[in-house]
Amino acid sequence: MKSFNVSLKSINAVKDFVNIVNKYDFDVDLTSGRYVVDAKSIMGIFSLDLSKPIRVDVHTDSCDAFCEELKGIIV
Repeated sequence: MKSFNVSLKSINAVKDFVNIVNKYDFDVDLTSGRYVVDAKSIMGIFSLDLSKPIRVDVHTDSCDAFCEELKGIIV
């Protein structure tokens, strides 16, 4: 498992993030405070506090391509 933080400050950033996550078949969770949601759920993401960085938990060991696609929003 790999963890890192992302910043999703706009609606388009969330939409692009969900599109990237849905290309992969491994599970990805987002954590903000005590809330954990499925990163493939756009409605779940909008239920989080997007004003702060959000922790991403990738449930696989081989996620180099995935992380490369997200490099613009990783904080």
